[in-house]
Amino acid sequence: MPESRVTDWRATALPDDLRRRAAVYRHIREFFHARGVLEVETPVLSQAGNTDPNIASFHLEYSGPSTGGNRRRWLRTSPEFPLKRLLAGGIGDCYEIGKVFRDGEFGRRHNPEFSMLEWYRVGWNHLQLAEEAVTLLQELFASAGKPLRVRDITYRDLFREAVGLDPHLADGSDLAAAVSRYIRISQEGLGRDDLLDLLLTHVIEPAFADDQLTVIRDFPASQCALAKLRVDDVPVAERFEIYLGATELANGYHELNDADEQRDRFEKDLLRRLAAGSDTPALDDRLLQSLASLPDCAGIAMGLDRLLLCLLGKTGMSEVIAFDFSRA
Repeated sequence: MPESRVTDWRATALPDDLRRRAAVYRHIREFFHARGVLEVETPVLSQAGNTDPNIASFHLEYSGPSTGGNRRRWLRTSPEFPLKRLLAGGIGDCYEIGKVFRDGEFGRRHNPEFSMLEWYRVGWNHLQLAEEAVTLLQELFASAGKPLRVRDITYRDLFREAVGLDPHLADGSDLAAAVSRYIRISQEGLGRDDLLDLLLTHVIEPAFADDQLTVIRDFPASQCALAKLRVDDVPVAERFEIYLGATELANGYHELNDADEQRDRFEKDLLRRLAAGSDTPALDDRLLQSLASLPDCAGIAMGLDRLLLCLLGKTGMSEVIAFDFSRA
């Protein structure tokens, strides 16, 4: 047998940092135990996939008995759908810490296999859940000697302040002109939400203070995903995102529990995926059937590797993962 030339067998993270990672997991579990939130586990492989046009999923083919269901299985990009089925079945407040997978994402702040914390609170809205998430983050960073201040702002007020336009009312030409003032990029084929995302990621986020948690809430209705809509003077999605400095840590919703509306959103996603030449996974009919029984609730997903990157003051994801994608 020829001698192996592989020499990079060692972990990409240092032992002390892996111990600190374990301490963070322990703190999270104690945080939820004290609040009566149940830890659960849900499947990593699913018969249905994520329809989000901006997320690429891994899939594989099952070769066992056909009684197991569909042979094509999707590696989950989030535990959201099975967690909602548990909520619909009466499990109550719950959370999961587990691996999730997204294709095509590898770099300093991305790994195709990463760890996610996701939790749900029954009877809460997105604002209450954002407060709890901020409490958890402040506790974690305070324990590392890094106190964090907090800024809470609506998506609308953030854009008015940073780029001088109303993101709900500005037309496409106004948004295109705003992008042109700050970013040299071809705008061919870009839609309204693409222009808003460019302004957020290239102009607004980089200005966030490094020692500040920024909670952005009430997104445009066109960016609702799985969130409920609320009609004020304009419709808004009851959704929030939490940033530490310019790094996005979490995304949360006041969860939609209207099966017809959710199916319509999924089907529109599939049309966009089809137009882009992306995979079109099967819809999760079990999730859709469960939504009639889903209690009023709010849910949040938080990337733990990215959280640890900020908490430990590291420069790349590989420094907080035992073995990153290149050494897996």
